Amino acid sequence: MKRIMIPVIAMACLLAAPLARADDPVKVDPKHYQVEFENDTVRVLRIHYGPGEKSVMHSHPDGVVIYLTDAETTMTFPDGKTKVNSAKAGTVQAAPGGPHLPQNTGSKAMDLILVEFKNKPGAM
Repeated sequence: MKRIMIPVIAMACLLAAPLARADDPVKVDPKHYQVEFENDTVRVLRIHYGPGEKSVMHSHPDGVVIYLTDAETTMTFPDGKTKVNSAKAGTVQAAPGGPHLPQNTGSKAMDLILVEFKNKPGAM
């Protein structure tokens, strides 16, 4: 029985490792993420990246992003795929939840507000 359980436990730990790395950005990257407001239905984050700055793999629930400055970013996902995005100051976009690693690929600092939706039954 022990011979079977050790490989099973080891495999479970390996499979859970990518999920464990997709943590709350405020906890794993406080340099770039700050909570501005939070209640039972939303959490509002202020996000600031200097030119070329990169985060760590983290995750958000679904939300809405408001660009305070022009932005050029590359999002890297756990499977290694990337998505390039650019937005002008004042743009408002849906922000699908999930794990990602963002990088400011622009030559200027970027600032944005992210409103995260808390998925609770009956919320909004």
